[in-house]
Amino acid sequence: MPTTHTVEQEQAWNSRQLEAPVTTPRFHVWTYATPTIVLGCSQRALHAEVAGRLPQGLALVQRPSGGGAVLTGPWLVGASVVLPVTHPWVSGGLVDSYRALGLLHVAVLEGLGIPACALPDTEVAQANAAMGATVDWACYGSLAPWELTDTRGRKLVGLAQRRQRNGILLVAGTLNTVPDWPLLCHALGHPEAAAEMRRRTVACEELAEPPCSAQTLAARLHQALAQALPNAEATPETC
Repeated sequence: MPTTHTVEQEQAWNSRQLEAPVTTPRFHVWTYATPTIVLGCSQRALHAEVAGRLPQGLALVQRPSGGGAVLTGPWLVGASVVLPVTHPWVSGGLVDSYRALGLLHVAVLEGLGIPACALPDTEVAQANAAMGATVDWACYGSLAPWELTDTRGRKLVGLAQRRQRNGILLVAGTLNTVPDWPLLCHALGHPEAAAEMRRRTVACEELAEPPCSAQTLAARLHQALAQALPNAEATPETC
C-alpha cells in the first residue's frame, strides 16, 4: 500500500525531476498524513501574514509554480507526472497538456464508481459562471481546463503544470474526503469564504457508496499511470 508523505517531500521530488533534461516519463502518487497549506509563487507576499494565523504545528510551504493556495492533508490524493517536452501528452500546448491526465482521472474514478467529467477548455467560462463568484486565491475556488467536476459542476480534481526547457511537470489533486475549508480560509484571511469553498467543491466520498480510502485511490492512480505511460520510471508505492 502507498505510504503517506509530507508536502516538503513532494515539492523536493518535483524540483529534482526538472534539474536535468527529462528523457523518459516519471511519476509519483502522493497521500498526506497531516494538513499543510501550500501557497503559489505569486502569493509569496502573503507568507508571513498566513504564517501568523496558523494553528501551532501546521506547516506552510511555498511552491515554485503558480496558482492559488492548496490545503493538503488526509483528504487529498496527489499525482506528479514528469514528461519530456516532446511527449504526446504535452506537445499540443499549455491548455491541451492537461487533457490526457484529466481523462485518466475520469477513468480511474469511474472504475471506483465515482461519476465525473473532465471540463473542455470551451466550457470553462460557462461552468465557472454557473457556479457563481469564484474564490480566486484558492486552487479549488475556480475551474480550469480539463479539471474534473461532478454532474452539478462542483470541482473534484484540480490540475496544474510547470513548464521548463528540461521537461514538463503535471500535477493533480483529488479530493477524496471533504477538506477542512474553514482552516484554509481562516489562514488566508477570508473566513467568510469557507461556505463558498464547500459549495463549489465535492469529494469522492460524497459520490460513491461505499467510499474508497485514500490508499485505494492512490493505488488505482498508480496502476493507471503505469499502464498509460508504459516506459515510465515510477517511484515505488512504498517509498
